[in-house]
Amino acid sequence: MFSIVQAAGWPIWPLLLASIIAVALIIERLVALRPAKVTPPGLLQRVVAEYRQGSVNTAMIGDLETHSPLGRVLSAGLRNMGCSREIMKESIEEAGSVVSHDLERYLTTLGTIAAISPLMGLFGTVVGMIELFGSQGPAGGNPLQLAHGISVALYNTGFGLLIAIPSMIFWRHFRALVDGFVIDMQQQAVRLVEVLHGERKA
Repeated sequence: MFSIVQAAGWPIWPLLLASIIAVALIIERLVALRPAKVTPPGLLQRVVAEYRQGSVNTAMIGDLETHSPLGRVLSAGLRNMGCSREIMKESIEEAGSVVSHDLERYLTTLGTIAAISPLMGLFGTVVGMIELFGSQGPAGGNPLQLAHGISVALYNTGFGLLIAIPSMIFWRHFRALVDGFVIDMQQQAVRLVEVLHGERKA
């Protein structure tokens, strides 16, 4: 591996840094965006059951708020359960926008890495070509310098694509996950509002 880095020249170091950051972000988002952690199953039913038992209080709402992103959205509705439907929906939408922003954390960075990695590889290719043509002289080229220039060009191009492809795949996957979570939380919040206002039983 170290021999490949040496053959690729100094332009490979920014790509290596980008690859480390991308792997770290992918692992972090895989852990943070688990469905059981974002929208725990049965949470809405438990909240409705506690509401009907009359056990909704400040402590319960505080625990719900720290439970999960879905809990934060539902707790915003419970804090305003004595208000009108419009006020409840506004508070839920405000909480939902904050939760959505938190779920999208680091996705911009991952998308940026996916977009600029091929350009960084292209930059390495240009550097390799400059070294390649710089090694040519009137009496012919130095074979070692010629091989080094080709190595710099090809290794950087390949490594840039190697970083960009999985980064783009995971970026699109995480964006789709977040969109699905947001829709699910919106639906469950609407059901909670309807239950609190007596418009549905569950």
